[in-house]
Amino acid sequence: MKKDAVSRRVFLKGTIGAAGMVLAGAPRALASPVTPVTRPSPVFDAKGLPTAVLGKTGVRIPRIAMGLGSRFCNIKDPEDAFDLLNFALDNGLYYWDTAWFYENKNLGIISEERIGEVIKTRREEVFLSTKITSRDPDEAMRQIETSLKRLQTDHLDILKIHDVQSAEDVSLLSEKGNLIDILTRMKEKGVTRFIGFSGHADAGSLKTMTETGIFDSMLIAMNHWAGNTEKRQELAIPAAKSKGMGVMLMKVIRPRETVQTLKPEDLVTYALSLQGPDGIVLGMDSMAVVKSNLEILRNFSPMNETKMKEMALQLTPFFRQHNLPWMTPGYCDGNWV
Repeated sequence: MKKDAVSRRVFLKGTIGAAGMVLAGAPRALASPVTPVTRPSPVFDAKGLPTAVLGKTGVRIPRIAMGLGSRFCNIKDPEDAFDLLNFALDNGLYYWDTAWFYENKNLGIISEERIGEVIKTRREEVFLSTKITSRDPDEAMRQIETSLKRLQTDHLDILKIHDVQSAEDVSLLSEKGNLIDILTRMKEKGVTRFIGFSGHADAGSLKTMTETGIFDSMLIAMNHWAGNTEKRQELAIPAAKSKGMGVMLMKVIRPRETVQTLKPEDLVTYALSLQGPDGIVLGMDSMAVVKSNLEILRNFSPMNETKMKEMALQLTPFFRQHNLPWMTPGYCDGNWV
């Protein structure tokens, strides 16, 4: 047996023992008997912030979730990052969204490691979501193990497949013993309470993922991402809601990077006013941004119909004829340099 397989077995016996797991590799793990784990449902505190129920999870979440990706990974001082996380939690922002892949290589910053320093003492206060990227079963298992170790926890609230891209991708994910099977197994064993997926691109493939009926939650980019060539909101959101899934939106603020006269509060309010989604994930990179988002949420009232139409017209053409790095072919959301 390979040395790394032995070390992973030892790690999982020790760290995830409470979940009844022994996972030395995906095929063996999926073949082993299931030992369901029942955990008490935590009671989260939104501190009076507006909330929504995240679909069939039944969990009430603040309507803004902490996006702990590229912006968060640009915070140089770790103490500033810890202060930001603790302040957000103290003020009701307890839904934290990260991924195995979120890393700033230039600064040597890994999102999950930073989060873990807070999670280790405040785990039951946080609704914790992370994502795995690899489509290879063994590598996907390694990513799950690594994420748990970095996050200093033995369980997640949501485990997602990161960035579903195409019909071919969906086919690969659905193969026997591949990622959908793995996530289902992780849920059965109590490693995660819920499972989901994220997507930035092809609306049809996201709709197909919802139609499996397996997933609890979906995180998708708004239509203006990728030049509004995909109608994700119109196609994927109703399909997800018909299955009782929770729906979160991302890439809410990105239009400001081409038209800086747009007000962040208008973009956030517009996204929160859309019918269907339960909430939005916003990147947080400073205490000022956290405080601003808290203020927007505390004072939120839905946009009127006229203002919604005006915003939709402004957002429709975004990113056309612009060469932003995240809009180019081959861009991958994570491992920023």
